[in-house]
Amino acid sequence: MISFLISLIALLLGYVFYSRIVERVFGPDDRPTPAIRKADGIDYIVLPGWRIFMIQFLNIAGTGPIFGAIMGMWFGPAAYVWIVLGCIFGGAVHDYVSGMLSMRHDGEGLAELTGRYLGPVARRLLIVFTMLMMVLVGAFFVYCPAIILSGIWGERMMWVLIIFAYYVATTMMPIDKVIGRVYPLFAMSMLFMVVALGIVLVLKHPVLPEVWDGLGNYGAERLGLKQPLFPALFVTIACGAVSGFHATQSPMMARCMKSERQGRAIFYGAMITEGIVALVWATISSYFFFYGGWREVCPPEVVAKFEGQTALSLIQFFDAPTVVNTVCASWLGAFGSVLALLGIVAAPITTGGSSFRAARLILSEAFGLKQTSVHSRLLLSLPVFAVGIALLAWQIGNPSGFGTVWQYVAWGTQVMAAITLWMCSVYLRQEGKCYWMTLLPAVFMTMVVTDFFFTSPTILGLDYGLSLVLSAVVTVLATIRFALSKSFNDDK
Repeated sequence: MISFLISLIALLLGYVFYSRIVERVFGPDDRPTPAIRKADGIDYIVLPGWRIFMIQFLNIAGTGPIFGAIMGMWFGPAAYVWIVLGCIFGGAVHDYVSGMLSMRHDGEGLAELTGRYLGPVARRLLIVFTMLMMVLVGAFFVYCPAIILSGIWGERMMWVLIIFAYYVATTMMPIDKVIGRVYPLFAMSMLFMVVALGIVLVLKHPVLPEVWDGLGNYGAERLGLKQPLFPALFVTIACGAVSGFHATQSPMMARCMKSERQGRAIFYGAMITEGIVALVWATISSYFFFYGGWREVCPPEVVAKFEGQTALSLIQFFDAPTVVNTVCASWLGAFGSVLALLGIVAAPITTGGSSFRAARLILSEAFGLKQTSVHSRLLLSLPVFAVGIALLAWQIGNPSGFGTVWQYVAWGTQVMAAITLWMCSVYLRQEGKCYWMTLLPAVFMTMVVTDFFFTSPTILGLDYGLSLVLSAVVTVLATIRFALSKSFNDDK
C-alpha cells in the first residue's frame, strides 16, 4: 500500500516539475492556433480549456487504464514502476510533444506528421495502419457494450443499432454538439469513481506486495501465467503509461485550443490523470488477487466455489470487467454499480465514437478534402462505416476470433507510440532542442514492440532469448540510423 501512495505522489510531482521542463524545451508561444486561423464550425472550434481537458482525458482513457492496469498488476509490483516512470517520462511526454506538433501544423494527424519527419513511405504506412486501428477499435466498442446493455434490458441488436447511430452522430456533427457536451460528463463520472475508490483504498490500507518485495514476475510465481514480464507488462499496460493511440486523438483537441500555453495542462496533464486512474485500478487488482480481496467483495457462494482452486482459475473467472463490477458494487453500493456501468459501457462507446471521427479526419488529410459540408463528411464517413459494419458482422459471427485480433491492436498501439516518439525526436533535433527526452523512451518502446513481435506465440513465437537478441539488434540499428542522419526523411 505504501508503494501506491509513493507512486501517487510521484505522478503529481512529475506533473508539477517535469512537465514544466518538457514545456520549456518545446517552447509554446502566442502564435494564433489552428482553432482561430482555420475556424470552420465543424472540426476547428475554440472550446473552453476545462472542456478540452475532459474530452482529451476521456478520448485517451476509455477503459484502457482500468482493464489494462488490472491485468498488468498480475505481473506484480513492477506495474507500479512502469506506470509511474512510463507515464512521467514516456506517455505524458509523447502526448505533449505530439499534441503540440499537431497544433503547430494546423492540427495534422499522426500520419501527416510522420510524413513530415520520417518520410513519405512512413506516411503511407501510417495512413493504412492508423485507419485499420481506428476502425478496429470502433467496431470492437460497438458489440461489447451492446452485450452488457442487453443483459440489463432490451435486445442485443437493438443496442448495436443505437450505439452505431451514436457513432454516426459523433463522426458527422460539429465537435461541440455531441462530443463537446457529452464527453465531459462521462469524464467527470470516471474521475469521481477513481477518487472514491482511492479513498476507500486508503481507508482499508491493506497489506499488499510492495516494490521492495521484488520486481519479479508475480504472474508466473503466484498465478501460473506463462508470459514473460518483459515485454508483456509493457504491452498490457499501455493506456496509463505509454500509448500511441493517444497520438491519433490529440489532433482533435489541437484543433480546439485557443492558446499553445494550454498544452501542458491538456496533453501532459490528461496523461498524468490517466496514470492515476491506472495506479488506483492496479492497486485494486493487487488487493483483489494477492491480498485475497476477492473473498471480501464476492457473495459467499462465489467464495465457496473458488476455495481450494488454483490461482490461475481465479484470474480466468475474474476478468477485468468482472473485477470492476464486483469492486464498485461492493465498495460504493448502488451508486458504484452505476459508475461501473459508465466505466464499462460509456467509456468504450465514447472511445469508439472518437475513433471513427479520427478515421474520417485521417482520410480527409490523405485526400486533401475539406470537411465543412455535410456532403464531404459523408463522402469519407460512408466507407469508414461500411468497413466498421463488416468488421462488426464478422465479430458477431466469430466472437472468440475478435479477441485474438484485439491482441494485435494492443501491440499496434505500442508500435504507434514508438513511431511517434521517433518522429518527435527528429523534430526536436532539427529544432536544436533537447531530443533525449523523447529519444530514450523511443528506444525503449522499440525494444518492447520488436521483442513482443518476435516472442509472442500469437505472432512469431520465437525462443525468448533469441527474441531478445533480435529485438536488441533492431533497436540498435534504428538508433544508429537516427544518429547518423539529420532526419529519417533525408531521402525525401
